Amino acid sequence: MAAGLVKRVLLASPRGYCAGVERAVETVERALRLYGPPVYVRRQIVHNAHVVRELESRGAVFVADETDVPKGATLVLSAHGVSPSVYARAEERRLNTIDATCPLVTKVHVQARRYAADGYAIVLIGHAGHEEVVGTMGEAPRSISLVQSVEEAEALELPEGQEVAYVTQTTLSVDETAEIVSALRRRFPHMRAPQRDDICYATSNRQWAVKQMLDDVDLLLVIGSANSSNSNRLVEVARAAGVEAHLIEDETEIDETWVDAAETVGLTSGASAPESLVVRVCDWFRGRGVREIETFASVYEDVVFKLPVELRRAETPAA
Repeated sequence: MAAGLVKRVLLASPRGYCAGVERAVETVERALRLYGPPVYVRRQIVHNAHVVRELESRGAVFVADETDVPKGATLVLSAHGVSPSVYARAEERRLNTIDATCPLVTKVHVQARRYAADGYAIVLIGHAGHEEVVGTMGEAPRSISLVQSVEEAEALELPEGQEVAYVTQTTLSVDETAEIVSALRRRFPHMRAPQRDDICYATSNRQWAVKQMLDDVDLLLVIGSANSSNSNRLVEVARAAGVEAHLIEDETEIDETWVDAAETVGLTSGASAPESLVVRVCDWFRGRGVREIETFASVYEDVVFKLPVELRRAETPAA
């Protein structure tokens, strides 16, 4: 096929920021206005390099560890959650700590603590080293076993006679997680499940939106950072269905050869990617003569989370 064949770009909907990311980014922005720079942030507030650079330009300082923060300074904890030891060290340093953990991640932490208190052997389905997984495992390190695949589920050894329960990372592939749960269920038929699915609504909705549009596209581009779990899962969903897909930070990472043989390109963005990046990619296609750019809607989202209680208290004038 000839170069420049692209006639249409379909925009997945929903895409981009979820309520947890909106809340986390706004938390840092509000903290900067309230306390002034510098405001320290433990790790990336969300997994997107553009967002991090923008906040750095406003005075946010991203650190690897809470012990890197000067005593008494303001610290924002990222959306991915942390283990109890982080809170303890922050308190020792008398930090003004603002917890921007996504409420859906907090829900998983609470479940893990309750399962551990009730004596369950806990299986955590997730990716080793991901910040969310590290934080969840820190809630009950002696009770939690991490499983990343069906093969690991089949090989998992748990204490004989102990009741089993599972929790999951919130940003996993819905289909792959279901396969792992099925494998665990075959081995542990009475395994207890979360009352509500741990994979967050935004991750599920974005995967569903991609699946709905795959029959109509020749190529899928996913805007998101390489360390964004939910963005990588979107690429995997497309490839599993036989559709070529690539993860890009922004329009500068588009390889011209990808689009040479594509008449219709699908475009989506991970839950940590701002809509401004979608606009930039659309402009890239417009600059190459594409005029038909339209939304392919599948699910409507209206979820909103309140800002962290520490911030709301600080912003409320004393009576």
